[in-house]
Amino acid sequence: MYKRLIAIFFCFTSISSYAQNASTIVPGNNTLKDTANQVDIIDLVRDIFPVKNKKERKQEDKRVYFSFLPIGANVPGGSGRALVTSTTAGIYLGPRSTTNISSANFAPYLNFKGRFGLPLRTSIWLPNNEWTIQGDTRFLVYPQYTWGLGSANGYQDRVMVDYKYIRFYQSVLKQIKPYVFAGLGYNLDYRVGIRSDDPAIDLPTFTNYERGTSGNSFSSGLSVNLLYDTRNNSINPLPGAYANIIYRFNPTFLGSQNNWQSVYIDVRKYLSLNPAKPNQQNTLAFWSYFWKALSRNTPYLDLPSTGWDPGNRSARGIDQNRYRGRTLFYLESEYRRDITANGLLGFVLFTNINTLSGSGTLFKSWHPAAGSGLRIKFNKATNTNIGIDYGFSQGYRSVMFSLGEAF
Repeated sequence: MYKRLIAIFFCFTSISSYAQNASTIVPGNNTLKDTANQVDIIDLVRDIFPVKNKKERKQEDKRVYFSFLPIGANVPGGSGRALVTSTTAGIYLGPRSTTNISSANFAPYLNFKGRFGLPLRTSIWLPNNEWTIQGDTRFLVYPQYTWGLGSANGYQDRVMVDYKYIRFYQSVLKQIKPYVFAGLGYNLDYRVGIRSDDPAIDLPTFTNYERGTSGNSFSSGLSVNLLYDTRNNSINPLPGAYANIIYRFNPTFLGSQNNWQSVYIDVRKYLSLNPAKPNQQNTLAFWSYFWKALSRNTPYLDLPSTGWDPGNRSARGIDQNRYRGRTLFYLESEYRRDITANGLLGFVLFTNINTLSGSGTLFKSWHPAAGSGLRIKFNKATNTNIGIDYGFSQGYRSVMFSLGEAF
């Protein structure tokens, strides 16, 4: 019972705090984008429904931004069609010339069959970027397919796993030099009622993994975080780089059922192919991460898995949770280009690949996916796009909607 009280306390503490999700403009790369010749959906609406005595949009004086998108889509992991909404809010908590824009992303979903999710991802940038607070809070009734460890099972050889999930991640980082931050975090993962949807299937036997495959799973731990970020806007990054290292350790004295540790290393690079025209999107983006469970006591659903990176944005074109193992290595590249000169429409081409240890050896078996997408400028002030992506891999196809870029 005390574990539930701890989880609920931390989650309500996070929601009641004023927090936002990563959209950054860093000192030294913080020239405000000239949007005079740009067009977004807000402009189109104002043209279609003219407002009497409407004022010109002056982005340089604005401190708060909102983007909202209601959509119908497939929820990852096999939970069917759902109503999904995505709201992104941004605010400057300090001078725009020296402070990143703080933002929050709230994307609840409901599939009208008792399955729902309330995820809130946040990031606060305090004045002059002296401190940053990163957060991820979720209440989920979240069934998803699992294929066991490794990649030996075919796509149809799967089991639906049902459980309720509370997540509370919060980290506080101090700037130690320009673009470099270091700090500590707290991470809680609480899964309740883990079971197979088919009573005839024993989940520990199917996965050949005992820990965290039945009943409840509680992981409570601390993390050491090191962050390097020169991007000017993580919602839609222009040229820059990003690196994040997270070492997590989960001792039993903090409530974890077992002692276990993990390491997550995330590296991204953005290259402009037309630096003479910074207002036109023509960018190559690269993303790679390495995720390893350092202990055999790691609960099954805490093991590295495709689509379960911190932002749940990786492995487009591959079913979430399709590949799970003790170690996961991931690569993705994407080409981003404007279609119209005013920036209203654009497109992306992407490909990704992963390899993991589980039923085999790391780097022995590779799992590729690819796809393309349309971009519609939703808010030119924050460079927020509506993304409509189509991705595919062996045995799987999907259409994905988003506010902001995948990485």
